Amino acid sequence: MRYAILDLGTNTFNLLVIESGPDGGNKILLSRKVPVKLGEDGITKGKISDKAFERGLAAIENHMKYIKNHKVDQTHAFATSAIRSATNGLSFVRTVYQKFNIGIQIISGDKEAELIYLGVKQAVDMGDRKNLILDIGGGSNELIIADDNKIFWKKSFPLGMARMLEQFRPSDPIMNDEIQSLEKHFRKSMKCFIDAAMEHKPDILVGSSGSFDTFRALLTESGYETSDTCSGNEPGNYPTGNDPHLPYYRIDPENFRRLFKRLVESDAGERLSMKGMDPMRVEMIVIAAIFVNFIIRELNIRHMIQSDYSLKEGAVAEILNRHILSA
Repeated sequence: MRYAILDLGTNTFNLLVIESGPDGGNKILLSRKVPVKLGEDGITKGKISDKAFERGLAAIENHMKYIKNHKVDQTHAFATSAIRSATNGLSFVRTVYQKFNIGIQIISGDKEAELIYLGVKQAVDMGDRKNLILDIGGGSNELIIADDNKIFWKKSFPLGMARMLEQFRPSDPIMNDEIQSLEKHFRKSMKCFIDAAMEHKPDILVGSSGSFDTFRALLTESGYETSDTCSGNEPGNYPTGNDPHLPYYRIDPENFRRLFKRLVESDAGERLSMKGMDPMRVEMIVIAAIFVNFIIRELNIRHMIQSDYSLKEGAVAEILNRHILSA
């Protein structure tokens, strides 16, 4: 049985194609993404702009070629912050159904956090220690405090990078007082999270999705991170050294702080020339770094993990489990 999962995010539309075997295992046949910037020029107004609307449709048309080529049996599509918060989000969903015969499920922020947890669980062995899972999106950020067995606390905040970029419109390079304004906004908006973190005290940050993928690429390309990064100072669930074949990557928090300083001091042209930089994230990566640095400092985070898996892998786990239970 072959399944296609479409994760329709604010910055990118992601496609995952998997094949489920009779033994209950599954094989990833394809994982790809198309940049859409669905929130550009409209996310703070609660609308998908005309140009972004067309980019979204073009991205799905692009993915459809691969879905058909892989002879997929079922396609499941999930829409997140940009679509669920837009006044014309339902119009986009209807148009996609009419053009491509794909039904899109608009999920709540709470459900988004749950699927992210299910995805990260497949990449990272969290054991019985409390981890903070952070998924940085364009429209929202999901924060989940959990171990390998259960979620203790979760919430989606409308603090995504495209939203913050359009709301604050920082200078380039960003000014110190603008960083302080952003942090003040984070602290005020996330009081319930700070309270929960003080109660549960997670000291491991597990980051998923595009911003953390870019942090990893920037750190490895810069030479800060090597295969032996963090050796001898890991939480108990992780082997020594970084294995490129594993679906996660350990990041030294001190190296991240060095990268943070480099990013906030750079302008767009300098960032674009950085090895490992995703061109689509040149503008948003600074605010993402500020957000992560804020979390690290507030919670005194001692360990950082980048997870290759997130929402779409969590959706696969839920769909396959649902089919097993109904069999």
